[in-house]
Amino acid sequence: MSERLIPAWSLTTEAQATIGIPAEWPERVTKGWAIGGATGEGVDVCILDSGVDGDHPLVGGLTSAVAVSLEGEEVSIGQDEIGDVCGHGTACAGIVRSLAPACRLHSVRVLGAGNTGSADLILGGLRYAIEQRYDVVNLSLSTTKRKFAELLHELADSAYFRGTVLVASAHNMPVESYPWRFSSVISVGSHEGTDSWEWYANPNPPVEFFARGIDIDVAWAGGNTLRCTGNSFAAPHIAGLSALVLSKHPGLTPFQLKSVLYLTASNTGGTT
Repeated sequence: MSERLIPAWSLTTEAQATIGIPAEWPERVTKGWAIGGATGEGVDVCILDSGVDGDHPLVGGLTSAVAVSLEGEEVSIGQDEIGDVCGHGTACAGIVRSLAPACRLHSVRVLGAGNTGSADLILGGLRYAIEQRYDVVNLSLSTTKRKFAELLHELADSAYFRGTVLVASAHNMPVESYPWRFSSVISVGSHEGTDSWEWYANPNPPVEFFARGIDIDVAWAGGNTLRCTGNSFAAPHIAGLSALVLSKHPGLTPFQLKSVLYLTASNTGGTT
């Protein structure tokens, strides 16, 4: 009698008992169940950006800060002795802090003055963030260069399978760019509302969620504030909300977290 062959990645009868998912879900997922009373405590949020001014009163300190640089053709990670070089990262960090005040904020500087940077630095910084197993990584940046898309896609999938949530802002122009177009990240565009606790699920991706990001006063380098508009500032709203969900319901996978955000969006009936 020939030996029975089981396809790769299959589930055997004996293994079924080992994959129980212990999370207890209510009959109806609501915003109160998802984030009510949560502060972000215990959740690590990484701002992959231009650095962060940790002394800014709207940021309230950083748990860690590193800078990514190129030494020849090698990517190097070192302590960030400079901080934010243009203000963009500080703005994103301040938004996350406003929603999830008790989260642990980490800065990975990959952008330079003028909010520009090379894809090598972005790839190196994202790889580092995934290796650190941060719970949420905010990516208010993208590249239009297709030659880097495959590597970014591999990193995004790696984060997804390892349990790290990537929140990426859509490009502000109608162009093809990455990583926000990947389904393994949470992609975010802006809405015109003034309520930071209001977000919408988009039934027609690739943008999956809309959050506040138009005419918003944000933290800026040097202890200042600045009124800004852009999808860059919508993404950290979703990153902060994600931190709240994970604070209250630790262990959720990126798939489960995205489902919770969808079910509790302002246009899906889960707001109460």
